[in-house]
Amino acid sequence: MVSQNPNPDENFDWTAAEHDMSAEVVDLDAARTTRRPETHFEVTLDEQPQRGGQPVDPPPVDASGLRPIVPANWRGWVNIRHSLADLATLTGYRAAFHVVRAPWYLLLTVFWSLVGVFRLANRQLRWWWVAEQYGLRQGAADANDPAMWLKLHREVKSTRSWRGFILVAELLTLAIGGPIVYALAPAWVLALAGALAVAYLAHIGRPEDRRIITPATVSGRFRRVNPDIILRAYYAAGLGHPDKAHQQIAFGSTMARDPSGTGSQVSIDLPYGKTFDDAVKARGAIASGLDVAMSQVFITRDPSSHRRHVLWVADRDPLAQGAGRTPLLRCKPTDIWQPAPFGLDERGNKVCVDLLWNSILIGAQPRQGKTFAARLLALYAALDPYVKLTVLDGGGKPDWRKFALVADRCAFGLAMTRDGDPAEIVLEALREIKADVQDRYERLSKLPVDVCPEGKLTREIARDPKYRMPVRLVFLDEFQEYFDLGDISKEIASLLVYLVKVAPAAGVGFVDATQRPSGIGSGQVAQQFVSFRDNHQVRFSLRTGSWQVSDLVMGSGAYSEGHDSSTLLPSYKGVGILRGASDHTPTVRTYLADADDAEKILIAARKLREAAGTLTGMAAGEDIAREARDVLADVRSVIERGESGAQWEEIAARLAGRLPEAYADITAESISAQVRAFGVRSVDVKRAGKALKGAKTDDIDAAIRRRNAA
Repeated sequence: MVSQNPNPDENFDWTAAEHDMSAEVVDLDAARTTRRPETHFEVTLDEQPQRGGQPVDPPPVDASGLRPIVPANWRGWVNIRHSLADLATLTGYRAAFHVVRAPWYLLLTVFWSLVGVFRLANRQLRWWWVAEQYGLRQGAADANDPAMWLKLHREVKSTRSWRGFILVAELLTLAIGGPIVYALAPAWVLALAGALAVAYLAHIGRPEDRRIITPATVSGRFRRVNPDIILRAYYAAGLGHPDKAHQQIAFGSTMARDPSGTGSQVSIDLPYGKTFDDAVKARGAIASGLDVAMSQVFITRDPSSHRRHVLWVADRDPLAQGAGRTPLLRCKPTDIWQPAPFGLDERGNKVCVDLLWNSILIGAQPRQGKTFAARLLALYAALDPYVKLTVLDGGGKPDWRKFALVADRCAFGLAMTRDGDPAEIVLEALREIKADVQDRYERLSKLPVDVCPEGKLTREIARDPKYRMPVRLVFLDEFQEYFDLGDISKEIASLLVYLVKVAPAAGVGFVDATQRPSGIGSGQVAQQFVSFRDNHQVRFSLRTGSWQVSDLVMGSGAYSEGHDSSTLLPSYKGVGILRGASDHTPTVRTYLADADDAEKILIAARKLREAAGTLTGMAAGEDIAREARDVLADVRSVIERGESGAQWEEIAARLAGRLPEAYADITAESISAQVRAFGVRSVDVKRAGKALKGAKTDDIDAAIRRRNAA
């Protein structure tokens, strides 16, 4: 058994200068057989992580695994200028800080130098008198050993003689040499010698805890970590037992300093039967055992074993510092087929999110950065001129207004505007997107295999205008508002559920944000709200009010896996837990893009779209409110996917229910006449064994193609 340090506080290092944490791999079996009391395993730390230790190696900078020769902050004139400016600012601050305090420093130096004269004299006298031998002579006297006492006495007399000779020589040198040097030496030599002498005497005179020069900046203090403390933490968390066979914690690697110098990391082997999930659930107890904040403890899965993981303990809270401005401020074109930069994880690694093929849910309490996080992804999509954007904000906040520069369709709030009723715009936009998705699947299935492998959208198809299938992204902020609007919410809810399930595979993605992930609507609308919320593949939860709400945002089971966004501090703005984007579930500090940044990026995005000829819809000044209904498109939109056709009575009923503003009084005869006017045949369509007149889906699609071609 590995012995514990009986006084763990001895491992507590409050000095700012010591940044080395240490440990060695502990062989538990060997330690059991060679146990010594009052020991622990604190040794010199490897300055760099051991190569070959896969679990604790830093992730590669790029695919080659090579670190850059020139650091990023010194590459390029812009970075060099910024780094030099930071250095100059810091140096100027420190100089000003010390200049203001220089008179006080001088006064303290003179005072402590006078104290230093007496302390130096006292040291010299104690050195001459050999005061340290007094204890030995007293011990000989107490032991009634006169021979030893006489031997020590003779030794001390001899030592005092030659030490006294040295002190006399020292005094004569100062008494004779001092005036000579003062008379012959240049003034600058005298000044330098005097300054050095005063500084030396002040150093001797001041107490150890009284600094003369106060630091302008203060380094943080951190907890010193060693294997004894780690073992104590894991055993206290119930992840093993030090006295039971096969229940000891083992180390799978040497503890090493993180390459960034911000913490320590080590590979932990749990006892057989304990899992990575057990460690994640016990993260709070482990932090308590280490006597650090929970936000400083991070546990990463090891792919080689489910009982092994990497423990990383940060020197200080890594989430308290922002990730900085978004790299999108370069205003360069982006590619939606590449992941969007989202922020930095707890260890400073870049985190990116795939917008294509995914539906992303963002949830949080108000004013925790939810809208900023969603808008960050929207700005990335806006800079790809071939992406068609739909921006719908149920809250009507100013954050999204500038997206009118690039969005094909947009609606803000719920109050009536010059563009019309926002709720109607939302409904119309969702209907159009549904019809587009259905049409995409139909056309993709008919494209040649060499053009469309496996019937899926490709980058070439999405960017070729002849196919009319650009990548589309829909951004819904405060989407809960659209589920609580009365009758119109029924169709909106139905459309959203259909689209979040079906649309991503057709190249139509959703990014949806809410501050109320439950308790919206009633009856069928409430069920559809839950279905819509639960059909997002990627979840990002900023701070929430409870673990139950956190589980609603991140998905069922997140809390049992140790992920709880309610533990994030209120001061963490733009910090959340990202689940489902990769094999890991990192805590992400999102990049910042404020209102001015967003406007700059969107102006650049509009120019890119104008140059590419892809500006459409509201951004291009088009009036999307249709005075005359597109009958063929409306009929096609009410025929569900997988149906080969529909009877005229069905079509009339569906149009009246879903588009009451235009088809409230429609009849089977009237809709039949309008559709047949486009060359669509009226044929028998069977429903529940009964055949009635109606229209075939293929005939309607053919009529739409003929009309578009004309």
